Amino acid sequence: MKRVALISDIHGNLPALKAVLADIDRRQNLDAIYHLGDLTGYAPWPNEVVALLQQRAIPGIAGNYDSTIATDYKHCGCRAETPRDEELAHTSFEWTRNHVTAETKKYLGCLPFRLDIRPLGGHVSGPTITLIHGNQTLNTVYVTEDRPDSFLQKVGASTGAKFGDVIGFGHTHKPWQRTVDGIQFVNAGSVGRPKDGDPRACYVLLSVDDSGARVEFVRVPYDVEEAARAIAEAGLPDEFAEVLRSGRSPAAV
Repeated sequence: MKRVALISDIHGNLPALKAVLADIDRRQNLDAIYHLGDLTGYAPWPNEVVALLQQRAIPGIAGNYDSTIATDYKHCGCRAETPRDEELAHTSFEWTRNHVTAETKKYLGCLPFRLDIRPLGGHVSGPTITLIHGNQTLNTVYVTEDRPDSFLQKVGASTGAKFGDVIGFGHTHKPWQRTVDGIQFVNAGSVGRPKDGDPRACYVLLSVDDSGARVEFVRVPYDVEEAARAIAEAGLPDEFAEVLRSGRSPAAV
């Protein structure tokens, strides 16, 4: 049995990340931690989040926020539901671009698009865990819970997944799980900016053996007001703090 933690969409929220890592550290027999991208944006600790992940030697992949910051793209690739959402997204993106260090930017630019993990070893035909941020083609595509099975079948086929494998992703900030044709599709939710109505940080525990993988969603409380105060002190919009307090997107706050 191997046990793997998946953390996603930290979005510059250092208190949430610290709380999640502390929860993970209290667990026994955990073999590895991986991140699924979107390390920066919307909260004022982009450099500190990256530094902590580097300090802990936690490997992972590039979310849309990471690759767009690293390449000085024109926007973050985030979906906006309202004109105000779009304005907020641009405000966050420009603030983050102006505050990341050269070292942080280099790290973000070197993150791979995808990781394939064989927790039981590549010499046996055990389950493969494939990590992507959006879908198998772009890290900007939202794989939401209302996607039909046919959509997930295409994702599985394109990644080369087989019966018993796991495809882990994030980007939507809403945790969910579905099995299609024996492949488990697992959205890890968000550590730093949940949008499912639960403001607690979210991550996933995978328990893997030769029979497959079992999924557990874990919620962790953290000091939301510490993050809210830091958002205000950084001159970022109040809406960013309200998202953390409510666990919902700005349009729903």
